[in-house]
Amino acid sequence: MDTTTYDVIVLGAGPVGENLADRVVRGGLSAAIVERELVGGECSYWACMPTKALLRSGAALRAARQVPGAREAVTGDLDVAAVLRRRDAFASNWQDDGQVAWLERAGIALYRGHGRIGADRVVEVTGAGGVRTTLTARHAVVVATGSGALVPDIEGLREAAPWTSREAVAAQEIPGRLAIIGGGVVASEMATAFSALGSSVTMLARDGVLPLAEPFAGERVKQSLRDNGVAVRVGAEAGSVERAGDGTVSVTLTTGERIEADELLVAIGRTPNTQDIGLEAVGLKPGAWLDVDSTMRVVGEDGAPLGDGWLYAAGDVNHRVLLTHQGKYQARAAGDVLVARAKGEAVDDGPWGRHATTADERAVPQVVFTEPEIASVGLTAVAAEAAGLRIRVVDYDLAAVAGSGLHAEGYQGHARMVVDEDRKVVVGCTFVGPDVAEMLHAATIAVAGKVPLDRLWHAVPAYPTVSEVWLRFLEAYGR
Repeated sequence: MDTTTYDVIVLGAGPVGENLADRVVRGGLSAAIVERELVGGECSYWACMPTKALLRSGAALRAARQVPGAREAVTGDLDVAAVLRRRDAFASNWQDDGQVAWLERAGIALYRGHGRIGADRVVEVTGAGGVRTTLTARHAVVVATGSGALVPDIEGLREAAPWTSREAVAAQEIPGRLAIIGGGVVASEMATAFSALGSSVTMLARDGVLPLAEPFAGERVKQSLRDNGVAVRVGAEAGSVERAGDGTVSVTLTTGERIEADELLVAIGRTPNTQDIGLEAVGLKPGAWLDVDSTMRVVGEDGAPLGDGWLYAAGDVNHRVLLTHQGKYQARAAGDVLVARAKGEAVDDGPWGRHATTADERAVPQVVFTEPEIASVGLTAVAAEAAGLRIRVVDYDLAAVAGSGLHAEGYQGHARMVVDEDRKVVVGCTFVGPDVAEMLHAATIAVAGKVPLDRLWHAVPAYPTVSEVWLRFLEAYGR
């Protein structure tokens, strides 16, 4: 049995683990990463990158058809094979050679195999052929193992071998009929993608479409899906599932109605990948989300760091925000604070401090790549009121902005700004419409920077762009 010591050991080589290890090494410490699958993780191969590649071709085609002159040049529909080839390229054909090479250049050691915590600061790695290596951390072990698709306890569901987001994103053939259980981000994006690629899609959205977004956003996406042929069944709940010998999947709803499809996608949420990483060895529950403080140290029920603070958890596993960019943000903060603590330097962990992850609570940006796109940051109106803020909501029709008509004929969209009336700052924004993703960072800066409305008035939007909505927001507010 080989024993090797590093300053920091990271479980999981996804974007979070890679970024954290890189920050640690740049700070002068040594780091090792343990990975049982592909270096690059979920985002690189089964989520962000291939998902958006699947969606982009359809979005580009729709955009061309909305602009006279370009519309006339479009003579056909999507080339499905070409879309899938492009998707494969963005997933690096499910090969991680490039990512492994990057780790080597960055000076990060890679151990392939299944990593489990064996004791404080000890990780046992079982590699190919059952070869075991024991790694010891001088300063910290970081859990960055991400999350997996949640498969609910519906009668017959597991036996029917449903798709999760992984199988859907990596599909080599487009099913004639696709049923989707769920109405959230993954369900909505996959309904958008597969309907554009030729599937007849039925979406069983028990709790509605995008229920956590501003209501107008979910309503517009629901209507767009229906306009594009998706059967959106709000309130429908699966009671049992069965796959026949010919591969057909039958979903029996709680009402008794049966829906048949060639494939079934389950997209109702995520579960932490902590089931078999040795949490029981340090008094934690296997399969549980890991609670952390603002610097990503794992804490117990009393809120105090575990032991002397040697265990950290970044990314999905801490259940703060299940988004790749927020996980990487956590990784940067955690990597820097690990270096500071190892060197005995001051820790800046107050709100908005260098070593804190304040944005997780107050300024999370997210884009849902449906048709239309939804771009949001900060609090919805409902969430702001629930947080006890005295707010004012300013809504504006994006179609009334001069740049919208230039961007696309018949442009339709909507924007909302949520203002904290006591501080006179923006605490949330939501944009719905074609290509609104590229407008989001301005709103993120306004929210994270707590830019006063009086100063925001002097941030003059260029004309004629859709971003002129910021001027219209402030005019409608009374500035």
